[in-house]
Amino acid sequence: MLRYVVSLLILATLGGRVAARPLVRHVRSTHEFDRLLKKHAGETGLPVIVDFYSDGCGPCRMMAPVYKQLAKEIGQEKAVFTKVDMNDPNTYQLAQRYGVRSMPTFVFFYNGKKVNEFSGAGEQQLRHFTQEVVRRSDIENVVLKRETLDEYYAEKDASKSSEDIDKVYTKCSGMTKENPKKECVGAAATQLVRGLKKKYGAGPKLVARFTDEDRMPASAEKKKEGGGSAGGGAKGGASGKADKPNLHLATKEELLAALEKLQDEEEDAAYEEEDDDDAEFAHAWTKGDFPERVTIIGGGPAGIAAAIYAARAGLEPVVVAPPIGGQLQGKGVDVENYPGLANATGPGVISAMRAQAVEFGTRFEAELVHRIDASSRPFKVVTNSSTIETHSIIVATGAESNWLNIPGEYEMRGGGVSSCATCDGAAFNGRDVIVVGGGDAAMEDALVLAR
Repeated sequence: MLRYVVSLLILATLGGRVAARPLVRHVRSTHEFDRLLKKHAGETGLPVIVDFYSDGCGPCRMMAPVYKQLAKEIGQEKAVFTKVDMNDPNTYQLAQRYGVRSMPTFVFFYNGKKVNEFSGAGEQQLRHFTQEVVRRSDIENVVLKRETLDEYYAEKDASKSSEDIDKVYTKCSGMTKENPKKECVGAAATQLVRGLKKKYGAGPKLVARFTDEDRMPASAEKKKEGGGSAGGGAKGGASGKADKPNLHLATKEELLAALEKLQDEEEDAAYEEEDDDDAEFAHAWTKGDFPERVTIIGGGPAGIAAAIYAARAGLEPVVVAPPIGGQLQGKGVDVENYPGLANATGPGVISAMRAQAVEFGTRFEAELVHRIDASSRPFKVVTNSSTIETHSIIVATGAESNWLNIPGEYEMRGGGVSSCATCDGAAFNGRDVIVVGGGDAAMEDALVLAR
């Protein structure tokens, strides 16, 4: 209980300060992302634009300065710009949730829901979709107050009872999901006003739902800092008593809520110093004046192991592999059949392997290989956006499952749908299992599962 009291005291001391948003925010976890969407859906009404990128992706590097420049042009009072690293094991679930399969992918959210997306290095598309969602946010930044609706009906239709008006207002407020104040807002409010105008010749007045101060944390901070103490207290008393919060009146739930709010604000404050810079692409491959000594195709355990050995030998290898590909990278459940690993997910294992390879000097190109030209030396590895000249090539692409490509298959991978009985069979012990296929691989998996 003491830590909750201390946290509340710190919260009161902060005086309600709100940290300014960074120009481009790097999301570090799914919890942070969900909290970000919820906050801006219910507290600012701003759209959230997300860049799913990888540090080894050529088009991602090309779009990074464009994305940052667009964030400057649009302004923080119009939209929230964020980035999600596809190689981060703490955020890989976001890619699965929103069906991100190529880099870079830009996803646009409004009112907590995805409203648009596109993939590729298209500056015009990025600007078009951004301006579109910002325009929608501006148009729908309206609220119809209950008292305004009461006054309107008193003038236009006095036969309407308070209960009748309640039903109309409740229906309107219920049409917006993230609506903590339960007000008639956005498109629902506009639609209601349009219907009343058609019926009575004029509609009730709409006002702005969120002010500039609501949408710009820096402005809100100045306002709150100038508004006096947050703790309340006796007027003209000693400063210690004036700032003392009424902790004895707070319930445990209120204290827990205050602690959670404080932790969220501290996280936001920590991100204030972070901005979009070139550090995120520090380990990406860039074309040099001379051919590479070793190029490794494949970013799974075999490819990363080869990279670590080559890097320790001073060969500075380049690993070419898409950030969202690979059997282990796409495995959302725990890896249980690898010696020495416990309670580790596939993306977490790959992330640790990549970090170890980077430590010794490995570089990454997050692209798909289209072809290899071995007709002359140096060899050429051709991707969809680059050509890597190299003296030697290691192919570590592993195996690829032959999926059915039916609805629900992709979404349920790791949650009941598997392509490896040896890997995942133990998770279904004692349950009914169906094996799809009639060849040797299907029979081998059936025998494994039967045991």
